[in-house]
Amino acid sequence: MSRLNHFLLGDTDGWLRTALKVFWFFILAIPVGLFVLFTALNFTDLPSVTELENPKNNEASPVLASDGTVLGRFFVENRVMVNFNDLGPHLEAALVSTEDERYYDHSGIDWQSLPRVVIKTAILGNASSGGGSTITQQLAKLLFTEQVSANIVERGFQKLKEWIIAVRLERKYTKQEIIAMYLNRYDFINGAQGIRAAAENYFDGKRPADLDVQEAAMLIGMLKNASLYNPLRFPERTERRRNQVLAQMLRNERIDQVAFDSLSTLPLGVTFTRQRHDDGLAPYFRMVLAEEAKKILSQSAYRKSNGEPYDIYRDGLSFQTTINPQLQRHAEEEARTHMKQLQAEFFKHWKNMDPWTYTNPGSETEVRVERRQESLRNAIRHSDRYQMYRRQILSPVLRKITAQRDFRFSRNDREVERMIEEAKNPGVITDAVTRNLISQDFAAGHRAVMKLPEFKELQTAWTELQRTVEEEFDKETEMRVFTYENARNETDTLMTPLDSVRYHKMILQIGTMSVEPTTGFVRTWVGGSDFKWFQYDHVTTQRQVGSTFKPFVYAASIALRGITPCQKVLDQPVTIGPGDGNFHLLKPWTPRNSNGGYSYDDYTLYQGLKNSVNSISAYLMKELASTEPIRNMVSNMGIPKASIPDAPSIALGSVDLTVQQMTGAYTTFGNNGVFRRPVYLTEIRDRSGQLIYEYLPEERPAISPQANYVMVNMLSKASVGNLGGVKGPVGGKTGTTNDQTDGWYMGLTPELIVGTWVGGDDRWIRFRNLRLGAGSNMAKPFFRRFVRAAQEDEAVAWNTERGWTKPAGDIGIEMDCNTYESPYEDMEIGPSSSDPFGNSPDF
Repeated sequence: MSRLNHFLLGDTDGWLRTALKVFWFFILAIPVGLFVLFTALNFTDLPSVTELENPKNNEASPVLASDGTVLGRFFVENRVMVNFNDLGPHLEAALVSTEDERYYDHSGIDWQSLPRVVIKTAILGNASSGGGSTITQQLAKLLFTEQVSANIVERGFQKLKEWIIAVRLERKYTKQEIIAMYLNRYDFINGAQGIRAAAENYFDGKRPADLDVQEAAMLIGMLKNASLYNPLRFPERTERRRNQVLAQMLRNERIDQVAFDSLSTLPLGVTFTRQRHDDGLAPYFRMVLAEEAKKILSQSAYRKSNGEPYDIYRDGLSFQTTINPQLQRHAEEEARTHMKQLQAEFFKHWKNMDPWTYTNPGSETEVRVERRQESLRNAIRHSDRYQMYRRQILSPVLRKITAQRDFRFSRNDREVERMIEEAKNPGVITDAVTRNLISQDFAAGHRAVMKLPEFKELQTAWTELQRTVEEEFDKETEMRVFTYENARNETDTLMTPLDSVRYHKMILQIGTMSVEPTTGFVRTWVGGSDFKWFQYDHVTTQRQVGSTFKPFVYAASIALRGITPCQKVLDQPVTIGPGDGNFHLLKPWTPRNSNGGYSYDDYTLYQGLKNSVNSISAYLMKELASTEPIRNMVSNMGIPKASIPDAPSIALGSVDLTVQQMTGAYTTFGNNGVFRRPVYLTEIRDRSGQLIYEYLPEERPAISPQANYVMVNMLSKASVGNLGGVKGPVGGKTGTTNDQTDGWYMGLTPELIVGTWVGGDDRWIRFRNLRLGAGSNMAKPFFRRFVRAAQEDEAVAWNTERGWTKPAGDIGIEMDCNTYESPYEDMEIGPSSSDPFGNSPDF
């Protein structure tokens, strides 16, 4: 028996000695090995201290209104960082209860859960770390080690890296900061990057601190796998997951049984709204602001410490603007109301008629029909539908041609069409060179292409494209178009693509901006009729200003010559010829009035400005003997002198300027003759709140206070009619250009200067008569609506008792026409006077 035992068990003492050696080897080797491994990993691609302090997040940049509220954001990912104090109590309770019960007891690694982590993550390769890793490890994974390897060894190394990063994070940040960083970083999908956007998107604009318990539980439940627990696609599954989070909160005594029983029966309550770039107030303004901000931040003085430029879409900057949200809301609402009524009037006016073929033999400035048809073709070619056909039919041939050699050939349709026409009618290219439409090099490139064998293919493809477009654009198709008939400003209808292009080109546009004259702060900005459909900003677009320029002519005459607005001028032809003054004309200039004739009556300057009598403006210009006094004064009012032609016709408004420039210049009248450059961006700060950029006010005297006060008085009288409901001092000037292509109104109050333009993007999109197309019908009603709505809003606090600034002492210019010439019939002085000149048209 002893031999058998010896045979079976062998040398027991030797076996025990060997086992003990192996045991102690692993006991000593594992810590040493882990120490060596951790040390080695520290020298790999782990994040540096700087990277830990400044983790890379695509953080949205909020655009702040004057009261600190958010107008909108610039973003690639809609991620807005929030502090722990902004999370509220429910998110923290749900997070810790569900994801890391011992969160406040460990330093980044929960050693009690280590066996589960090894099995779940390192061996089984489960990419979801919820319940397996600490909150700090999950943050480390999101920030620095998000990619999961398929290799078990690599997964093990990755987990070790997470541990190291987690420990470093715990040393660098407080527990509260780590929770905030984690929730800020997580992608809750559906355009909701970070907890702030998640709360806003899923729960109708709520802030994280305002979330109810069950709402916070739903969002924390999504941390396990946002795609799997997507409340928009899988509401039932998401609700079950939410209730699991509530159960964990009950287990950890963060809610009681009564609360759990009631909350777990509630529906999800998701009211989803996806945040887009054009969401919120002032989308046109924010588009312009983005470009301005890029220009500022490209300058060396405003770059990062390492010399790199800031990225407004990723760097979490904040832009402090001057936009007043209450006023902006009124401006947008009243613009929509006004434009809806005007558009209905416009469609009725053009019923059964075509702006692209209509002609008016009496007009000297109407755009030729050929030019209008060409513009319509260009609009068709810029449409998405046309571009789809072009990619299918024409682009393959163009790629074959340009792949052979570097031709001076832009590949656009106009160039292709020119070559096709040249093949049919030789001389087209030569004519284009003669008219400076293309260069000699371009012409040579065209001719080189025409010699290629592939040119035949190009001709065939071009013909096929035109045939396809002609057929397809004439077929009725289900499509979505712009409309004023519902709150969304869009509707589904059956329409041909050609009619769709024509229809949208016939939508009238508005550009309006208001400025506080004493500060220069821009308070409102509406750049068009609807940003989603028409993204071209009309506040910064140059259009002819018409009679709104005349006050500058009057102001220069009063300031330099000291004439009284009571002076009478005969309404008769005024001619400025070659040799007159310093105009340097080559042929005589004799402007006509808007009705084509003259009354041969005497008009005071008051009456001349109110009724926009061209002959009186021409008289004042001739008396000044040069355009320089006007151009210099306007330059001091913020409009570049180079933008004002050296021609007497500027007296009638033959100048192309923007609403932004005109409104800025008119603020001089509202600020006692001192120009303050309009400003809409006052500060740019980085994500930590450090100041990057701050605006510097710019002001300069432009008109003497005395002459300015006279001009304000004249503008008050020029704008008496059609302003029912507006309280307090008010003035302004309308403007209407040739063929009623542009309607303007520059409105003045002591609180705000409001500049407004209305018209079509194309000059032939216009009313055909002055009654409908004048600035008094196109633009002035918006001013009345907007100011009246703002004055009625207590939140705006509009001071209707505030008056114009009057210089101390004697003005030195007679404004009382009863004194200047007695008797002077029907003349009353003061902002409350009724219209002293009858109901003559306000052009």
